[in-house]
Amino acid sequence: MELKAFLEYVKTGEALASDEIHQFMDEMSDEARRITFELNSAYHTPDEVRALLSRLFGYEVPKTFRVFPPFYTDFGKNIHVEEGVFINACCHFQDHGGVTIGEGSQIGHNVVFATLNHGIAPSDRYHTYPKPIRLGRNVWVGSNATILSGVTIGDNAIVAAGAVVTKDVPANTIVGGVPAKVIRSIDN
Repeated sequence: MELKAFLEYVKTGEALASDEIHQFMDEMSDEARRITFELNSAYHTPDEVRALLSRLFGYEVPKTFRVFPPFYTDFGKNIHVEEGVFINACCHFQDHGGVTIGEGSQIGHNVVFATLNHGIAPSDRYHTYPKPIRLGRNVWVGSNATILSGVTIGDNAIVAAGAVVTKDVPANTIVGGVPAKVIRSIDN
């Protein structure tokens, strides 16, 4: 399987169930681990970090993109970042389904993005189902938050530290808790 075909397939949301898909995912996971081990094993300048992440993501990341390693992903090729994004240390991206982070967004320590979910029926638990995560512009995700598959977070929203986001977050709101609920609106 080729990367382009895989990325088109995950847009369908269908199960990642075939032997061909599993083999491809294993190969891509190996590549992602090689690059993240290199990234996380020693100090790198911001330019070196961006170069490693460009290899990992498969495109040249913006010069205004900043990451404090360590950074973890099991795929890497379905992460899209816009200008001015900052990702703090120890974040985990399960990005098979796609993670898009809008301009000026800030991601706190230890945030998890999980774009895969297992089937609910015991007979279907071996299969995983991809759904993208999308963050709008100027989103702030607090430390130790978890964003689950299929969630869209609107512009200027804040996700409180430790929140588990299971549903879409409206623009200009603050959400928190497990599961995350709207706490209040943000006045501009």
